[in-house]
Amino acid sequence: MPAIASSKSYRVGRSKTGLGLFATMPIKKGTRIIRYFGPILDARIPAHDEIENKYLFELNNRWTIDGSVRKNLARYINHSCRPNAESDVRPRERKVFIRAIRNIEPGDEINYDYGTDYFKAYLKPIGCKCPSCEAKRKKLRAEARAERTKVKARTEAKAKKAGAKAGKKKLNGHAVGKKNGRARA
Repeated sequence: MPAIASSKSYRVGRSKTGLGLFATMPIKKGTRIIRYFGPILDARIPAHDEIENKYLFELNNRWTIDGSVRKNLARYINHSCRPNAESDVRPRERKVFIRAIRNIEPGDEINYDYGTDYFKAYLKPIGCKCPSCEAKRKKLRAEARAERTKVKARTEAKAKKAGAKAGKKKLNGHAVGKKNGRARA
């Protein structure tokens, strides 16, 4: 059975994507960090099926946890494409635990992968803001800037070369330079 983290092993704090859950002490790989909880919704009940918020955690096709209750601090765990935690879903017990899949150091943000359905519906349209995707975008922007600089330098060199050629005229097969708009012989 995995160890359970102390209740003071995390705190809610400001992250790049809003609020997030941060480690306050080292959390070992395999440790249960927090439980995701809230009212259990049944998809067969029309009133439950119509509830829409971003804190819904689907257990299976029928059961969903509405994690929007304020006491559910696990709702502050953000998405990451390269997470340090994962969800341990137990549909029969109707419980979800967040478990560390790597050692987490104090000050690190706790995050897990929300899954492809959530990603496509909510994150892809605005762009994933997890650190790995931000680094990837930053690298692509730097490469694009470098490419634009190269292209600009090439066009300036071509323009300079074309300007130098235009400055020289040929008279009877001999190159003649211009001075004050008059030809020299």
